[in-house]
Formats: sequence, structure tokens, C-alpha cells
Amino acid sequence: MRIGVIGAGSFGTAMSIVAARCGNDVKLWAHDPKIAATIRSSNANPTYLGNVPLDERVEATHDLADAARFSDTIFMVVPSHHYRGVLEQMRDAIEQPVTIISGTKGIENETLERMSEITSSVLGDKLKAFGVLSGPTFALEAARGDPTAAVIASRDSECAQQIQKVMSGHLFRLYHSDDVVGVELAGSLKNVIAIAAGVLEGLGLGFNTTAALITRGLHEITRLGVAMGGRPETFAGLAGMGDLVLTCTGSLSRNRRLGAALGEGKSLTEMLSETREVAEGVRTSKSANALAQQYKIDMPITTEMYRVLYEGESPRDAIKRLMTRSLKAEAAR
Repeated sequence: MRIGVIGAGSFGTAMSIVAARCGNDVKLWAHDPKIAATIRSSNANPTYLGNVPLDERVEATHDLADAARFSDTIFMVVPSHHYRGVLEQMRDAIEQPVTIISGTKGIENETLERMSEITSSVLGDKLKAFGVLSGPTFALEAARGDPTAAVIASRDSECAQQIQKVMSGHLFRLYHSDDVVGVELAGSLKNVIAIAAGVLEGLGLGFNTTAALITRGLHEITRLGVAMGGRPETFAGLAGMGDLVLTCTGSLSRNRRLGAALGEGKSLTEMLSETREVAEGVRTSKSANALAQQYKIDMPITTEMYRVLYEGESPRDAIKRLMTRSLKAEAAR
């Protein structure tokens, strides 16, 4: 298969390596022409993925139209706030209906739309099928060949199983699903909980607190996900619990790192200015808070993280408020 990977950050580069390793020809698009040039000259992406070598099947480009024309399948791995704009730029270069796979874990702030909804709106009849790939997939580990499992979800079962086949090998294994809503929401909402887990670390709190946060975080994102049309088993699987545990506990998690810095007293502005990588949970906390209000779902951890990130709330005060909420049954709805 000819796969265009749109976005040469850490995860996009890793997925280009995985796709090429499975025998596909890949064109990797980088927004920054210097990144594309470096990849071509060094066969690596040191800015985002260290010295992990790229497969010879991967060709880097800065030409978005070239990447679109090359591809049978387009793998979108750009930040959620750039997803619509990049897709609009590509639209005229797409000559026949194409399959879009999203690796973006976010929800558009302005419209509260998921990437599947944006893709359908922008491409219209140029969209052949849509799928979303998500799960516990740190880019560096997947790229260097640590055994990794994820899920590909599409309402088109043929699409899901085709991507499963062409992207799976002895180092990277995909399961297929038809729960697009659940997989998209699980992959997006867990980043908010991961920032909270980082805050706990920054405050010097221990494993008791983190375990409680992860468990209750899974509970609240599942409630919203099911209210929006996802299935409970999706949130108990790789895209839900698997990715949540990874992102809340793993040292490579950018959302957790940002939260830890907040817990240590750094400002959000300071943190965002220090890195080129995007912590999707910052924007997603705004969308998630709005969706919780829209669907009338109680999401206390998400609400407190929104307050910390956007209203200047003290992390310690946020924790105190969570711990002193009214007492209730564990499975209360």
C-alpha cells in the first residue's frame, strides 16, 4: 500500500517507520522544510525521534499536494487544532476518493467535533472511508520495535481489516473495531487525566493517589464516551484503559510531563514555550469540559483540570475539592 503520513512529529515519524517495516511505501510530510530536508539527508528525524533510523521505504517531503497524490491511504497525524486546515489544503490535490486514518488524539475546541466529523465535512465525496488508530503507543518505543498493540476503528469493516493487515507485523499488532466514537473519545479524553497524573507527581504525592485518579478518571471518561455513542468495552480496552495507564504513568508522556511541571509551580505559558511538542490534553480539557456540560455528565477530574489550566486554580485546592465532594456509591451514575 502507498501511505502518506501527514505530520512528521514523533508519532507521525514512528507510524511511518511501522508502516514501512510492514512493507508499505510511505511518503512522510513535514510542515517544516528543514525537518523534511534533515530526514532526507540523515535518514532520521533527530528533532522529534532521536537517532532511530527510518526505513528506506520512507520518503520525506514538504509538498503537501505531492503527499496527497502519492497516497492510497492518508494517515493524519497533526495536532487537532491544525487538522481541519491541513485537510483543507490537501483537498484539491486528492484526485479520487481516499481512505483517511486519523492518529490525532484531540477534539476541536471551536466546534467540539471529532476528527471523523471534520474529515467527513471537509472531504465530502472525496472520502472513501475513515478510520482511527489509537492505543498505548509511545512513539519512541513503537519506532524502535518494542512489541506494541493498538486498535484501528472504522465503520467500514473492510477498511478496518485492511489497515489491520497492512500495518501489523511481529513488532506492531492491530486489533480492529467499529466503534469510531469510542476510540476517538478514549484517545482524546485520557490526555486530560494524564495531565492530572503529572500534577500529582509534581506535588510529590504517591501511588495511592495516582491509582485512585486513574480509576476514577477512566470512570468519568467512559460515562461521557457512552453518552456520546461509544461502547463501554472500548474504554476498557487498548484505546481506553491501555492508553490511559500508559499516558498517566509513562515517563515519555508529554501530557504527564506538563502536569508535573504545573504541580512543581511552573506556569502553563512557560511550559508551552519550552517545547515544540503538543500536549493535546491542554486543549482537550476545554473541549471535554464543554462536552460534559452539554451532555450533563459529571466529570470532576476534568472540571478541576480545566480550572487549573484556564482559570488559574491552585492544584492543591483542586485536589482538596475532589477529595471533599459529597460521598456516594462507587458505581453511582
